[in-house]
Amino acid sequence: MANENQVTFPIDEPVDFVIVGSGSAGGIIAKELSTNGFKVVVLEQGPFRRAADFTHDEISVEHLGELTGGDHRSNQQTFRRDANEVAEVRESQPAFYAQTVGGSSVHFTANFWRLRELDFKERSMLGSISGTNFADWPISYAELEPYYTKVDWDIGLSGAPGPNDSFRSKPFPTPPIHINSSGVLMERGAHKLGWNAQVEPLAILSKAHNNRPACINCGFCMGFGCEVGAKSSTLAAMIPLAQASGNCEIRAECAVFRVATNDQGRVDEVFYYDPDGNERSQKARAVILSANGAETPRLLLNSASEAYPDGLGNSSGFVGRNLMFNSHANAAALFEHPLNDFKGVQVTRMIHDFYETDTARGFYGGGGIDARAFSAALPLKFATTGGQPGQPSWGAEFKKNLEHEFTRSMSIFGGATSLAQDRNNVTIDPTHKDRWGRPSLRITYKDHDDDRAIAKFLQDREMELLDAAGAEQFWRKPIEYQTRGAHLLGTCRMGDDPQVSVVDKYHRSHDVPNLFLCDGSSFVTSGRGQPTMTIMALAFRAAEHIGVAARNNTI
Repeated sequence: MANENQVTFPIDEPVDFVIVGSGSAGGIIAKELSTNGFKVVVLEQGPFRRAADFTHDEISVEHLGELTGGDHRSNQQTFRRDANEVAEVRESQPAFYAQTVGGSSVHFTANFWRLRELDFKERSMLGSISGTNFADWPISYAELEPYYTKVDWDIGLSGAPGPNDSFRSKPFPTPPIHINSSGVLMERGAHKLGWNAQVEPLAILSKAHNNRPACINCGFCMGFGCEVGAKSSTLAAMIPLAQASGNCEIRAECAVFRVATNDQGRVDEVFYYDPDGNERSQKARAVILSANGAETPRLLLNSASEAYPDGLGNSSGFVGRNLMFNSHANAAALFEHPLNDFKGVQVTRMIHDFYETDTARGFYGGGGIDARAFSAALPLKFATTGGQPGQPSWGAEFKKNLEHEFTRSMSIFGGATSLAQDRNNVTIDPTHKDRWGRPSLRITYKDHDDDRAIAKFLQDREMELLDAAGAEQFWRKPIEYQTRGAHLLGTCRMGDDPQVSVVDKYHRSHDVPNLFLCDGSSFVTSGRGQPTMTIMALAFRAAEHIGVAARNNTI
């Protein structure tokens, strides 16, 4: 087992910290606190897998949800477009994330964009946007930059600076991954159009770093775990260090269902179901929720009590509100010659020329586009979702098309802003329960008109790019109202004003002094499409401040 020989703490004696979730935030915070001498228990609802446990089995991983906790029948998430609808269970789960030690950092594609200076102060730059909770962050890029650099080096990135990047205090630790065919074609099209194609920063090692190996170019990055540990998940980069400290216990397959408070209104116990389904609890001096932007608010709402009738830490009413998915747009193409883009990492080049909001467009938003294999990285995925629209989906012609198109296909993928709105939220479903018997999360979501407008704008640029790159055929993928998201942002936002935020700028609950929240829920705005690096930077920063507060006895 992956958790053999680790320390074990008694459940009836308080540890310094219980951390719920072991992903991009929780894994980092666990490592930082445990290596600084604090006793830490991490509760993770998914199993503890080693690199050797990961496979390239498309059916198990892509279709049966091996890494995401099974299908909709297990998780019972519900979805609706607005509050007037009755939410229903959908086959495609609305909150898409991995359930495993390391969280979604295990199966992410590993595109690692920093936010820029403007992302933290857009409200001041652009003014209010009617019908939204558009606001500035309580921190700046300059405050977060040292922690972005810590992500670069401690987590492990490959890359090179681009012409549009914000300042960085230190170079990348490893050079760029070699360019793939789609990257070459993006550079060709960008050059013709006068745009800048730059190296994609990746949380994948191009050379050995921190006692971890370089990428072997297996091609199974998007949605799969890394079998050699070259992808910089917290499972690979942080959890081993946390366990080696002798101060961190990882309790896998433990599903938390309530955080309890004492007579002073402070959290002191976390209740969970153990791997056998038994109800257990762990005493703690402080609790950190890093379960993701959907599960963290669900847990707070499910932890309502007489002292906190609207949910733990929810005096503002902002727990669960302002859910942001990022908006997306996709175009695909066929080229004359084989690209074989299934080899190697998904993305090697991106364009950020349209990152900023341009008021001349008539709507808010900006974003970036990248070139990738996308569905053409996986044979079964391509057979079910790739290929030209309107073509046969079975029979001899279908097989002939697959044989020709699979190696000649690529996509341009756009990631952009989403606006924070009350109508987009995480609440508790009144009738459904998940496989542990916990009240299910209910997602209510409908893209803002500006979100759809920026997606359409980026897709127009994608079509121009594919044309300039020499595609024989290219087409748009429909921009539909989103019904699921892998970027779960904004639902417990940070802020200086307790009336309109859930945590302060150091991730401490405004209501409960020994409760901290750090994951995508802390975001104030959505960024431009790749939030994981910022989640990790926030986690390093939060851990530093939490550690100082604990040593000073101010928690």
